[in-house]
Amino acid sequence: MADAKFHKVGDVSSKLKHYINERMKMSHVYQPVMLRTILSNGGEATTTQIAKALLSRDISQIEYYEERVKQMVGKVLVKNNIVSKDKNIYRIPDFAELTDDEVTDLIKDCDLKLEAFLAQRGDAAWSHRTKSSGYISGSIRFEILKRARSRCELCGISAERKALEVDHILPRNKGGSDDPSNLQALCYSCNAMKRDTDSTDFRGWFDSYAARDESCPFCNMDREFVAENELAIAFRDLYPVTPLHTLIIPKRHVADYFELHQPELNAINQLVKQVREAILLADSSVEGFNIGANAGEASGQTVFHCHVHLIPRRKGDTASPRGGVRGVIPDRQAY
Repeated sequence: MADAKFHKVGDVSSKLKHYINERMKMSHVYQPVMLRTILSNGGEATTTQIAKALLSRDISQIEYYEERVKQMVGKVLVKNNIVSKDKNIYRIPDFAELTDDEVTDLIKDCDLKLEAFLAQRGDAAWSHRTKSSGYISGSIRFEILKRARSRCELCGISAERKALEVDHILPRNKGGSDDPSNLQALCYSCNAMKRDTDSTDFRGWFDSYAARDESCPFCNMDREFVAENELAIAFRDLYPVTPLHTLIIPKRHVADYFELHQPELNAINQLVKQVREAILLADSSVEGFNIGANAGEASGQTVFHCHVHLIPRRKGDTASPRGGVRGVIPDRQAY
């Protein structure tokens, strides 16, 4: 349907040129960047390709710009019948009708549109990325990230793995200032979860993840890990219920599952899935899993460092598997 509407306006080059130079209303750089990316890529581009092009204009995160493509700029250009969308790919209809010179000329039009917009707005063009709407200068941003050791001060992920943003601890709409004492480094995901009314100071939280107990066997073990991420590790159980029985634990010394911070829960869940996939690849006889954690002496916990059991199950490994984890109280397993 979009292709049919496209033909009513005239030839491809004239329509695109008219839109770029006459009709394009810009509140940001998105539209010309998206169009020049599609033009430069043979008339079509994926959401990720467009997001990467946007990312090259702003130090940010691919996931953020993928959402901007899907929820904002992509909808605008589709609505104006400038591009069409098929699943995750955006196309300029009848791109093949354009000559190389026309493509080059249209790309130049996009560049000129970008240059004019950025000349007018300058660095403030990117201030929308700050959740509390206050623009932070590059020098202050550098100092905040340096102070945080280039890690999110909530979840601890490094800037190499996920782009960091400078967040106001006390939001500006609550009277918070741009002074470095009111700023902290958060990754995009953690910052997105923090509401403008939330004044939680996460500085120093990452240091808490390094907490260890010298008397804890899990804090002082010397064995091979089968998987690891920023906040959790996985290793084989020394007394396996079944072959490949694995324990996933937080790096921080914490007594049980209910004392975990949300980032630790996320990290453990990530490793549970990762180890599960590895076990399925390594042993085709595995047909199921039991997942569980003991919390408290009454539950059977003997090592008071939270640990999640991932136990592979195979057909015939017990006479009757019915009830699964209900077997923690043998008389109650059957039902």
